[in-house]
This record gives sequence, structure tokens and C-alpha cells, in this order.
Amino acid sequence: MKKLFVLLISFFSTLFFSQNTRFIYEVSMKKDSTNRGDVKTELAYLDVVGQKSMFYAEKRIKRDSIMQVVFQSQGSMRPDRSAMQNLRSDINYTIEKNLADQKVEFRDRIAMDIYSYNEDRPMNWKIQSETAKIGDYKAQKAELDFGGRHWIAWFTQDIPVMDGPYKFHGLPGLIIKIEDSKGDYSFLLKETKKNAQIANLTNMGNIIKVKRADYLKQMEKYKKDPSSFFSQSGGGHSFGPGNTVRVGMNTSNPDVRKRMEERIKEEQKTNNNPIELK
Repeated sequence: MKKLFVLLISFFSTLFFSQNTRFIYEVSMKKDSTNRGDVKTELAYLDVVGQKSMFYAEKRIKRDSIMQVVFQSQGSMRPDRSAMQNLRSDINYTIEKNLADQKVEFRDRIAMDIYSYNEDRPMNWKIQSETAKIGDYKAQKAELDFGGRHWIAWFTQDIPVMDGPYKFHGLPGLIIKIEDSKGDYSFLLKETKKNAQIANLTNMGNIIKVKRADYLKQMEKYKKDPSSFFSQSGGGHSFGPGNTVRVGMNTSNPDVRKRMEERIKEEQKTNNNPIELK
């Protein structure tokens, strides 16, 4: 019965609300547990079209646009390094949802490849009676334990879309604000735009479909020994998780590989507080 209820609400939402919409969220992140005053903030998009949605960093689509021009030039152009550096994002993933069957697909880059898994944990929301005015919307409170954190969400039935930022979905209205109880991560709806299309993001590298547990194992391995993930053949593009950062770098060169490994390990020192703790 619960699944049928979810499907019925999703169906009628499609009829009575134009879902070709881009919801723009401000995302705040404390990724370094040793420096809680360092708050990373950037914008992310939730594009909802029909029964499907995609959540990704605003910087990602801007970076992709630059890289597409570079690739179409067939080597006659090089990306501006300072521009690409400014477009490095702390939201190193994309999340696609199918609201009809509640399927959530998570994608993240590890070195040269993109790892993809289907979320295997349900979202057991506890809807509370408390309400509040958030922005222009009347919102209701809901709570959730997910990924090792306790989340407090506010959703509005003024926008009858059963979706939200990151992996969050399944409430009877759009999630317009959600944050964890420690204040490490928060998502706040800032703007809504009509007539959006789901972005066609560039996925350079192989897409490897795995189970969530296997993705976590690969990520831990990458953090400990990043150089083992780079091809000995050299050349091409080199990446960290989620970021396109070097073009034309010869990863077969021992000195280059060493510098790359040192840089990645140094970045990991201040990236020790992930959004999911387990």
C-alpha cells in the first residue's frame, strides 16, 4: 500500500505540476573535520523532467562546456588553466533518480573511470507535525537517519515533487531545506527556473557499474594508493574524484605520477569528513 501511495502521488504531481524545472540549491559543506570553520559553499542543480531528475554541481556543467569546445577543436585549443581551476567543485558526483520506480543511481569518478551504483538503502522518513515558513514556502519537518548522519528536512507540498537534493527523495513535496544534525552539510533551495532540460553531462572515461560496497572499497584503495589507478600507457586526461584537472598529462612519467600522488594525498587530508560516514 505504501508503494502504491507513493506512485499515485508521483503520478498526480506530474499531471498538476509542470516538472520541467531546475531547482537551484546552495550547498554548504564542512569537509575537513579538523577545521570546522572552513565551509565550502557552491550551487548545485536539481533538474526535474517528468519522472526523472539529475542532481549535479553548477561548476560541473560550466566545466563540461569548456571541455566540449576543446575536444571539438581536435587539439587546436587548450583550456584556460585558471578558468578550469576556478571551476573545480567539491560536489564530485552526479545523481540520477527515476521517481516512478524510486531508483537512485550515484556516479563518481575515481581516477580515469566513472563508478556507478544503484542506492540500496531505503529512506525511512519520519514526518513531524512541526511547520515553518522557509522563503516563500510553507514547509513541514521530516527526519531521517541515512549514511551515518541524522538529517532534518523541510519539504513543501506547494511544489508537489517527491524529490530533493543529493539522494534525498520520497517525501510528499519538494525538499527545500535539509541539513545534518552536526551542521556539516546543508542544502537550501535558492531559486526555481522553468523549462529546464536534464543536462547532457560529459562522461570521459569508462563507466563501471558496481555495487555500493565495491565502490566504497575502490575509493578507499584510491585514497591509499592513487598512482595505482593511473594507466602506465601515459598521456590523455588525468583526474581526481569528480574533477577534470589535467589535460595532456603523461601519467607514465614517474616524476609526474609522484607529484600527482602527493597532490591527491594532500587534498585527502582536508577531505576527511564525507557526506556519508557509513
